[in-house]
Amino acid sequence: MKHSTILTLFFTLLVGFSLAGCSSSDDGSSGEGNGGDGNEQGIVPTNIVATIDIQGQDADNPQGDGSGIFSGTVTATDAVNYGFKVGSGTETKNTTGVFSYTVNSSGTNQLAVTFYAYSIDDEKISTSKTLTVFVEGGTTGGSGNNDTLVWSDEFDGNGSINTSDWNYELGAGGWGNQEVQKYTSNSQNVFIENGILNIKAIKETDGTYTSGRITTQNKVDFKYGRIDIRAKLPSVAGTWPALWMLGANFGSLGWPYCGEIDIMEQFEDKTYIQSTCHWNNNNSTASYGLPIDLATPTEFHVYSLEWNAGSIKALLDGVQFYSISTSSAMPFDANFFFIFNLAMGGSNGGTIDPNFTSDSMEVDYVRVYQ
Repeated sequence: MKHSTILTLFFTLLVGFSLAGCSSSDDGSSGEGNGGDGNEQGIVPTNIVATIDIQGQDADNPQGDGSGIFSGTVTATDAVNYGFKVGSGTETKNTTGVFSYTVNSSGTNQLAVTFYAYSIDDEKISTSKTLTVFVEGGTTGGSGNNDTLVWSDEFDGNGSINTSDWNYELGAGGWGNQEVQKYTSNSQNVFIENGILNIKAIKETDGTYTSGRITTQNKVDFKYGRIDIRAKLPSVAGTWPALWMLGANFGSLGWPYCGEIDIMEQFEDKTYIQSTCHWNNNNSTASYGLPIDLATPTEFHVYSLEWNAGSIKALLDGVQFYSISTSSAMPFDANFFFIFNLAMGGSNGGTIDPNFTSDSMEVDYVRVYQ
């Protein structure tokens, strides 16, 4: 049964004057503000930091005391106004960055809270956090129809990734696939520019290759839901981009026992992408994948996953092309975390163009609905 969620908002202002008018921007906007003629970017906030405290949360009650109350704060350099939004609700703004919120839907509720920081020029940046809050009185929370936003990263503004949600994975050694790149945390390889995440592979002056690989391991993971990732892929031969997931128990079980869900992989042939699931089957690796033609790989497309108990489906721009039935004998009824990376060469990247200098995978957003 679908349960409606009634959220009661208590917002305490700590100053004695009126709030600035609400922004008309939606979640998909970049770091550009609403003022001016758009020809010149003004001051953009930086160093956004957000914290959330669930009332009554302790070691015995990690989801709170059952009241459903949580509070949070947000700060940023060069910010004069702040906003927050729970799920896909309405953004509320004030000048303090302090708020209190009460969830009234009984049971366990997984929510995404997006924090915004605005400069005097109305330029904004944002960060999102996911939390689980228990409300006394039942056991069912959320819609269960994959239509409620529970976590996202819009990659607003400019600068580095939000390390509250993301990790840099570093190193070389082939990564089990004879890849030739070295993954770094350098700002030339992984950066946010004009509201777009860039993972950039570069041929260095000594002939080696550097690139980027980021994960949400031990920070953000999910069980079931719809995932939408809007991304643009590289075009030069030898690049191997992937948007994928591993089971959150990877650290204890290893691969393939933890399971792997490849939302999107692009191989040597740039005219198609593929979705694949990998798992352990009687101590052997089992895989099932399907391709779909991609006539315009260097344009933005939405790569989606519909993941439910008993099935996993992949879609390109809303069109389903992949489906697999899953069972309790497979590892897909557990939490998974994200991995975004751009490899070079190796078993699926193919021969690298000898004239290669650099190429990028660009990500506009990643959104999770449950």
